[in-house]
Amino acid sequence: MRAHLIALAAAVGLAGFAAQAAIAGPSADPGRDTCFLSSNWEGWKSPAPNVILIRVSLNQVYELDLSAGSSLLQDPDVHLVNKMWGGGDYVCSPLDLQLYAVEDMGGGMREGLIVKSIRRLTPAEVAAIPPKFRP
Repeated sequence: MRAHLIALAAAVGLAGFAAQAAIAGPSADPGRDTCFLSSNWEGWKSPAPNVILIRVSLNQVYELDLSAGSSLLQDPDVHLVNKMWGGGDYVCSPLDLQLYAVEDMGGGMREGLIVKSIRRLTPAEVAAIPPKFRP
């Protein structure tokens, strides 16, 4: 019984730490930072219909994993539109994004994209991206 109480106390402590870290906002350690300023988003490419790679500033790449793929993302005449939720300037979670793939030609088709997860790639992962898919 005592072991269960200790495990429960540890889990509650870790949950509290995680919640505090989420409230604190962007990390001071850029190697662990999972948030980025939306105005620093510089470009994107889609190596697969359910993945978007975005470049933030000069040397950061984030991977957006989509809940459903879109063939529009492979079209060179498509751009992404993002509407920020809640008026914040930081993207820290999928809830901070409201993405649309919008076709520039052919009637301006618009498709909503639902982001499942956001992950900052390591420098080694960025270096391994084939040149045609680098944002």
